[in-house]
Amino acid sequence: MLAKVKSFGLQGIDGFPIDVEVDVSNGLPHFEIVGLADTAIKEAKERVRSAIKNSAYDYPIKRVTINLAPADIKKEGSLYDLAIAVGMLSTNDENGIKNQGDYVYIGELSFDGSVKKVKGLLPLLISARSLGYKNFIIPFENSKEASFIEGICVYPVKSLDETVKFLKGEQNIEKIEHCSYEDIKNQKVSGLDFCHVKGQAMAKRALEIAAAGGHNLLMIGPPGSGKSMLAKCFPTILPDMTFEEALEVTKIHSIAGELDLNEGIVSRRPFRSPHHTATIIALTGGGTHSKPGEISLADHGVLFLDEFPEYSKQTIETLRQPLEDGVITVARNKATITYPASFTLIASMNPCPCGNYGSKDRECRCSPSQITKYLSRISGPIMDRIDIHIEVDSVTYDQLKSVEEEESSEKIKERVNKARQRQIERFKNDKNYNNANMSVTQVKRYCKLDDKSEDLLRGAFESLKLSARAHDRILKVARTIADLEQSENIELSHIAEAISYRTLDRKYWE
Repeated sequence: MLAKVKSFGLQGIDGFPIDVEVDVSNGLPHFEIVGLADTAIKEAKERVRSAIKNSAYDYPIKRVTINLAPADIKKEGSLYDLAIAVGMLSTNDENGIKNQGDYVYIGELSFDGSVKKVKGLLPLLISARSLGYKNFIIPFENSKEASFIEGICVYPVKSLDETVKFLKGEQNIEKIEHCSYEDIKNQKVSGLDFCHVKGQAMAKRALEIAAAGGHNLLMIGPPGSGKSMLAKCFPTILPDMTFEEALEVTKIHSIAGELDLNEGIVSRRPFRSPHHTATIIALTGGGTHSKPGEISLADHGVLFLDEFPEYSKQTIETLRQPLEDGVITVARNKATITYPASFTLIASMNPCPCGNYGSKDRECRCSPSQITKYLSRISGPIMDRIDIHIEVDSVTYDQLKSVEEEESSEKIKERVNKARQRQIERFKNDKNYNNANMSVTQVKRYCKLDDKSEDLLRGAFESLKLSARAHDRILKVARTIADLEQSENIELSHIAEAISYRTLDRKYWE
């Protein structure tokens, strides 16, 4: 007998339909899976056999052949177990399953017949919905994750037996109720607050601009000046994510197995801080079983690289494509996959090996050659892709002991949200969410300057020997400064402040 059921596979962050064809015929007992299946799928025969027997159903003592079509695409993982089991049971008329083709099945089976959670369910459901599929049977543990997808009927099951009884009409399973993202998106972000940071007014201002426009930022300063603390405060002023942004981030975290199943969606912008010993694959993604790296896990959030020059030069150079294009393309033997990587880079570094070069009150012990060698680990092209460069000097004793109340993250975030809302409205037809991601065409359209501002920018361009990329990034930062002040046009003061954030690379990398 022949039975056919539907499942879905995953390639990158997109799903593709899989026909699970089950043929049970007379012959010596044998179980074979064909269709470019990996080891995890090949081992499904043991999980499916035990699950069927332990669920009190008859396992066919015949020749069983499973085909996963299309046969020319590599399939990975254990999410096809439930579909294979339902297909096998459907070949036996005594089981009374007649409507098995009405659903898409996703789930891994245990030996006792229970259905276990799977990774990457959200992107599978989104892709399936876009292709017109409406009804799904999924693991109960993935219920919350599936509840944020509108326009589909999802039935969560705990076991194979429950699935079969549902298909036969003997047991009713309530479909998952849709959850509203609006109810959870405004949850307060825990972490350090800017009200705890004494002094550092310039750094706070720069971080506010970076948060409002999604701009990359580099902090240079001696050890103990508060660079790491400022970076850890940064998530508390980031603007709220839109639902579209949250879905994209959740897709990536779901595939990587880092999604909190109790929440079901990533409602707060990610903050990733890999150690400087992280490998290139850990940062970019890929590997034998391709999965997103730290760059993609920081999508629509923050990638914080502390002690920036301590990362290997090759690792730092891998940031070029994502910083420019907002994606990372991972090419491996088995496949070439493009992951989203539209993050804000916050990097911090010392100005020299000892950390005191340029300090007002500490003497640098490094030789000129040591300083040059240290700074050369950060190339010009990488510096060009960082919009804002600031110096963070040590806090004085009087600043540290000051009783004056510092501005809280909540107040800063209010301004950031207002500025970001202007950008969302501005780019509503362009699939863009912030000024940092403006295209060349958008820069020309939205960053027009008056004559005085144009003269100032021309002078800075020539005297600082800026590149065309640096020119555009100054305009993007100026646009964000104007948005923070709720100004329709970029004024002279806005362009002057934006230029001031591009001078440090000329001081240290001249």
